[in-house]
This record gives sequence, structure tokens and C-alpha cells, in this order.
Amino acid sequence: MVRILVAILLLASPLAAQAEAPEEALSSCLADNTSGKDRRDLARWIFFAMAAHPEIKRYANAAALQATEEAHKNAAATFTRLVTESCVQQTQAAFKAGGTKALEVAFRTLGQLAMQELMSNRDVNASMSAFDKYIDKDKLNQVLSGK
Repeated sequence: MVRILVAILLLASPLAAQAEAPEEALSSCLADNTSGKDRRDLARWIFFAMAAHPEIKRYANAAALQATEEAHKNAAATFTRLVTESCVQQTQAAFKAGGTKALEVAFRTLGQLAMQELMSNRDVNASMSAFDKYIDKDKLNQVLSGK
């Protein structure tokens, strides 16, 4: 009985992978082929990209801006490795099915994973929660209670 179950699972695995949308397969491959360091490097790159916005730029110091070039290089190396080595078949299938939009979807998912990794840090959580002391809790409770 166990052998039959194992055989069914082994046969079903390729079918399940084929049923997965190409961009989902690429997203999975990207996640499976990135380390925590890769995801932190990508999050750093996203941070520097956001710091380039005119409304945010004034808050970035010169040392941080100098690190931007290194962040670009690391992100490019990770991207190149993922699409040309680790996830070639998935990249080709996703591109064939949906063009650059499918690649954007897959990498957006990887970006979310990278940000989740940063957001799980207790110092980041504490900083994100610091605005709590300024919330008008009476007004919030009125809205939430439907009054």
C-alpha cells in the first residue's frame, strides 16, 4: 500500500508542476533558489531605489547613497544567476506565456518575500509599531465598533 502511495505521489508531482501557472512556477523557483542573504541584498536594493524618490531622498545620507552602487551590483548578480542558471526553464516558460509582465509578477513575489524577511526583525517591528502611541484610539474604537 505504501509503495502505491509513493508511486502516486511521484507521478502526481510532475502533473502538479505542469498545472502551475508559469509565473507561479518561476516565483517558486526564485524563492527556492535565493538565500536569506540574497533576499536581504534585494531588500537593500529596494530600499535604495525608494530612497531615490524626491520626497525620500533628503532623508538618505551620503554614505547610504554611496552603497547604492554595490546594491545595484548585488541585485544584478542575483537576477542574472536566477534567470540564466537556477531558473532557466521557468523563466523561459513564464516569458513565453506572459512576456515581461509574467517576469514582473514572479519578481514582485520575490520582492515581497525579501521584505517579509526584513519585517520579521524585532527592531523593524518595534519601529513600525512606534506610531501606535499617536493613534486616536477613541476614534478608532468608534469606527471598529460601528458607532
